[in-house]
Amino acid sequence: MSKVSKYITIIGCLLITGGAFAQETEEVVESQEEAVLDAEASVEMDSVKPVNNFKKIKLDGISAVVGDYVILESDIEKTLIDLKSQGVSTADVTRCGLLGKLMEDRLYAHQAVQDSLLVSDDEIAATTDRQIQSFVQQTGSMEKLLKFYKKEDEASLREDINKINKLRMLSEKMQSSIVEKIEITPEEVRQFFNKIPEDERPVFGAEMEIAQIVKAPKPTEEEVQDVLDKLNEIKADVEDNDASFSVKAILYSQDPGSKSKGGFYSITKDTGFDKTFKDVAFSLAEGEVSDPFETQFGYHIIFIEKIRGQELDLRHILVQPKISQTALDEVKSELDTIRKHIMEGKYSFADAARNFSDEKETKFDGGLLRNPTNFDSRFELTKMDPTLYNQVRSLKDDEISYPLLEEDPRGGGPKYKILKVTNRYDEHTADFSKDYIKIQQLAKTEKQYKAIKKWMDEHIEDTYISVNEDNKDCEFANNWVKE
Repeated sequence: MSKVSKYITIIGCLLITGGAFAQETEEVVESQEEAVLDAEASVEMDSVKPVNNFKKIKLDGISAVVGDYVILESDIEKTLIDLKSQGVSTADVTRCGLLGKLMEDRLYAHQAVQDSLLVSDDEIAATTDRQIQSFVQQTGSMEKLLKFYKKEDEASLREDINKINKLRMLSEKMQSSIVEKIEITPEEVRQFFNKIPEDERPVFGAEMEIAQIVKAPKPTEEEVQDVLDKLNEIKADVEDNDASFSVKAILYSQDPGSKSKGGFYSITKDTGFDKTFKDVAFSLAEGEVSDPFETQFGYHIIFIEKIRGQELDLRHILVQPKISQTALDEVKSELDTIRKHIMEGKYSFADAARNFSDEKETKFDGGLLRNPTNFDSRFELTKMDPTLYNQVRSLKDDEISYPLLEEDPRGGGPKYKILKVTNRYDEHTADFSKDYIKIQQLAKTEKQYKAIKKWMDEHIEDTYISVNEDNKDCEFANNWVKE
């Protein structure tokens, strides 16, 4: 694997943590002692019974200890099962590799505690609640979920998931703290690029830049009033008759992201939600239901379920006014006219976007779309959203699509849009000036990787680590088996 390929791989791996169960040293030692006592008792009883009644007892041994954390043999097996259940190919995954990854996670979590990078019980519980709700939706019922995870009751399942989430969240906090202040200068980017041999420079796939003009039909005053009346009716039923806000959200909300969860979201002020939505949410008291209000997605009411410092657990209902076919036809006709005028040279596509588009995120940039993965203006064809790719793949240079009807996947109303491919880039070997943003990301990733490696080496040296004799022959990426 070339140096650059390695760094591209690291981009997706820097902040990933394992999913096996974490157990405190004291708890595991107690369970080991109990298991040994049970085994001794069983052997003593079997000594007075016929030989064919003897049963072998396999204890869950300790694979390694990292600081305050113990990794059991079963943790490695559970991690492998988790990977397979997520559809990850395990063909190249080795037992030693998994153990090394679990040890890394425990070292991060152990040091996070030492550095007071803590997570609250409320944060962990809220995350577990969301996961269990999602799991129940997927399996169909709590009973099926407990059967799937071989748990007797919800409390034991919740306890196990809490342990997993605590370890993961501590590990993520520690990793983030290591790399969060790392910046990269233009000179460092240049040096990084110049060190790559020409025959090892990355090849970037074919790309394109895309611009769009969007027109959203407006509802009538009567249609808006119908929505406000409906939301006020729901609000009154919740406040006056103790109706379930969650049930109301399932029945009436048009937000595809939360409808099945009873309108539930957990947010902070930094969550990437609409500003008006967050302003309303953080102005409410626990247990309060907002008045109806408008965002770019429609009309909402919010119920605050729980306040945990700077984090809110809330439920909301989104309802969009009905849009008449007449209104849709009008904006389609308007886009047809705009398209015709652009092709006649009356104004450019970019000028038309700035003057006529209803999409605030793109209109001031001449309608130019931004890649959500890196905010660059280029989209690599093999990694594009399939829907967008199908809409533009047949467009020739300087060609503009006919108006396309599109439902907003975020829950907004229907819109029409026209699209144009503004630039094309063939598959090519990395060029410093043309691909600066991508090269900058690779250079920053290398710098982060070096910082992580340095941190890991230093803290392995300073932390109590013990590896079982059976695992000392593993070829670990880190020096877990201290000389």
